[in-house]
Amino acid sequence: MSEPTVPITAALFDFGGVLTSSPFDAFAGYERANGLPAGFIRGLNATNPDHNAWARMERNDVSIPEFCELFEAEARAAGHELDAAAVLARLRGHLRPAMVEAVRRCRERLKTACLTNNFVAPDDAHPDGRMDPESYEGVLSLFDVVVESSKAGCRKPDPRFYEIACEQLGIEPAEAVFLDDLGINLKPARAMGMATIKVVDPDAAIAELEAVVGFPLR
Repeated sequence: MSEPTVPITAALFDFGGVLTSSPFDAFAGYERANGLPAGFIRGLNATNPDHNAWARMERNDVSIPEFCELFEAEARAAGHELDAAAVLARLRGHLRPAMVEAVRRCRERLKTACLTNNFVAPDDAHPDGRMDPESYEGVLSLFDVVVESSKAGCRKPDPRFYEIACEQLGIEPAEAVFLDDLGINLKPARAMGMATIKVVDPDAAIAELEAVVGFPLR
């Protein structure tokens, strides 16, 4: 955790892996079910991370069918076959009630934002293509601002993504605390002056957030 340097006026949250179970759990489940090496999908997404199929999908540079073709080609080049549509279908994480409650309590005293690398679902029914809309629609309504990579045209860890959130909230970066499950996404936020919390264990992360904001979240 990085400590704040000025009073915190805003709490910023990642979606998948923070408010919900990790997408990496979904990747691991697909790998186990289909005989792929552990970590294979994460490895694909870490290769050429700004321009690979996954990054292009989250910036909405390609359609879902185009993504599937590109992603499957990347997997094939790496030595294995996969069904890209089946991988996407697994990205319906389970909400973490304690973290949702933390967001709710933050909103009572602070500005709130959700910063999500997402993709447009095939039916374009909802901005985050990862979950059943019925389960998270109310959660997204807790945020004053929702910044989505598929609409912003950039994605974490591009510094511009965090700047957009600050501009929409009307804050300076040093006024914000940001929670994400990936260190690579926290690094630019921290460099801009935000307090940051890496979410590995949700309960521990909430305790760290309580220390930063100075009021109970459970």
